Amino acid sequence: MPSGCPAEAGNTIMGIDFARSERSTVGIEWELALVDRDSGDLVSAADEVLTALCQSDGSPHPYITGELLLNTVELVSSVHTTVAGAVRDLDGQLQELRGVTHGRGIDIIGSGSHPFGQWYDQPVANKERYHKLIERTRWWGRNMMIWGVHVHVGIEDRDKVMPILNAMLSYIPHLQALSASSPYWSGVDTGYASNRSLMFQQLPTAGLPYQLPDWAAFEDYVADMTKPGIIDDYTEVRWDIRPSPHWGTIEVRFCDGASTHRELAAVAALIHCLVEHLSTRIDEGQPLLVLQPWYVRENKWRAARYGLDAKVILDNAGNERPVTDDIRNLLVTLAPIAGRLGCSEELASIGEILDEGASYSRQLRVAAANSGDLSAVVKALARELRDGSKAVLDL
Repeated sequence: MPSGCPAEAGNTIMGIDFARSERSTVGIEWELALVDRDSGDLVSAADEVLTALCQSDGSPHPYITGELLLNTVELVSSVHTTVAGAVRDLDGQLQELRGVTHGRGIDIIGSGSHPFGQWYDQPVANKERYHKLIERTRWWGRNMMIWGVHVHVGIEDRDKVMPILNAMLSYIPHLQALSASSPYWSGVDTGYASNRSLMFQQLPTAGLPYQLPDWAAFEDYVADMTKPGIIDDYTEVRWDIRPSPHWGTIEVRFCDGASTHRELAAVAALIHCLVEHLSTRIDEGQPLLVLQPWYVRENKWRAARYGLDAKVILDNAGNERPVTDDIRNLLVTLAPIAGRLGCSEELASIGEILDEGASYSRQLRVAAANSGDLSAVVKALARELRDGSKAVLDL
């Protein structure tokens, strides 16, 4: 979540405060890759770029930061009441970033993976926490050549956090299919729409969360994990969806990197509306659907494998439906909430992703049209980020 101090902390049980946060505020983190404009290769220039972005007093940029690998720059919005506001915030940061990268022959792409980059060529940022992660995870950690989008939504009552998190697991396949943008890995067509989601879950404490009943159970989990040194604190719990106590939010972390501004806004709006929808149901005393963990896991795999062609499990009885059909139903259900949250236009643009295809399918089409040349895919991704997804159709 963005810079800025969290509000007054809430009650403490076993040492984990949950900050007071205004309901359904939203913040977005967007990881982007730096690539050579001519070759499409990844460029490990984050340190140089971030130095150039320092403020006049020499302090780091407050919102544009580095990440695990030196080929990555992350844009972090401040706290907003609307998705449109958060995306405008990130758009402004992206223009600042382009002001530094353009003269250096560097392009920027948004994608869950780089089509042909090799993990062993990518230097790790010189930060203690990253060195510690790599030392522990070794080969799997070095393979984390991935980019994603994280969306935070403010929760005003700590007791709502775990129930909403558990219910949000039912929507992982919808969000995963819409955001899928990592069909290639190290030059190989993996056959998956989102290879990134399956790679990331190999890290300790990453992947699907445990379905814990309440905040006390989450605190017990963190205590259990901390005592034997598995983690140092709750920030090292890297679940696909997790509580973010410092900000007073639920953080949705599993979406692949967004390739265009419009897709970023659309996926963020769907997350924003879903959290508010579930919060409203709690207020009304309505039950929340929580799928069995084995159904949640199967749904995640299906969306990672088949993207928008996936068929998902809908309920505890095992009934199924194409994910695209269920997404269209969701758009109708969530329309009133989108109006209330001021993101009707962004939510409606989900329909464009369903009609035109998600990033993974566009990448595959570009490769096919260029005899498998993956540098053409990188060029298409760079052009999409500048001009929108329709730009790929002109290549």
